[in-house]
Amino acid sequence: MTDLERIAPLFDGWEETMIWSCLQGVMGRAVWNGSRTAAAVISGDFAFLAGEPDGELVRQAAGAILVPRTADWHPVIEAVLGDRAVRGTRYAIRKEPGVFDRARLEAFVSALPAKYRLRQIDEALVPVLLSAGWSRDLCSAFEGPADCCRRGLGFVAMYEGAPVAGAGSYCVYDGGIEIEIDTREDHRRRGLASACGARLILECLDRGLYPSWDAHDLRSVSLAEKLGYHRGEPYTVYWLNWDGTL
Repeated sequence: MTDLERIAPLFDGWEETMIWSCLQGVMGRAVWNGSRTAAAVISGDFAFLAGEPDGELVRQAAGAILVPRTADWHPVIEAVLGDRAVRGTRYAIRKEPGVFDRARLEAFVSALPAKYRLRQIDEALVPVLLSAGWSRDLCSAFEGPADCCRRGLGFVAMYEGAPVAGAGSYCVYDGGIEIEIDTREDHRRRGLASACGARLILECLDRGLYPSWDAHDLRSVSLAEKLGYHRGEPYTVYWLNWDGTL
């Protein structure tokens, strides 16, 4: 039995694609204590903590967003990280294959304003997206442009030759992707996120992939519901204002 197989029971039933991806050996990494009674899965900006609360694991896993599975991690996180860890809320979105209305999604794509066009993320676009703060998470999980286009999937809205909104793969796992949607601030409220998100969902459906979604805030929940998803439960996270030392 591998180490990943030994810690996998700590995450049983946790419907989080980044956890699945790591345990499948696709993306991310895991750390655990010596007795394997606690573990953390680290992927992108997220660290998912499960098992018996362990302060050393908190130190090892400290990233931008800590996601404790149970409330008994809260005092440990707060004791280790102090006021650098700010408690917040994210919103789970239900994973429901077969829930999508293709005609509705196609209508969002067709409603893209005339001055914009949709373009699939290709190797030439990846460095452009990585160079801008608003768009880097559309493809930052991958090892380079070729890897992004081989394993990932995404579409951007182009305006005057530049990407200004997009929907991409924050992570991938066996059978699906985790959707990331971002829009440049000066192009918001024009239906671009809806068009890009709908186009990506349709492409996933055509390829037999599940387009998973997790909401950063209530605006993201609203967009998800607009595209056909249903809201799940809110959950606690810690946003980490980390200066690189513990």
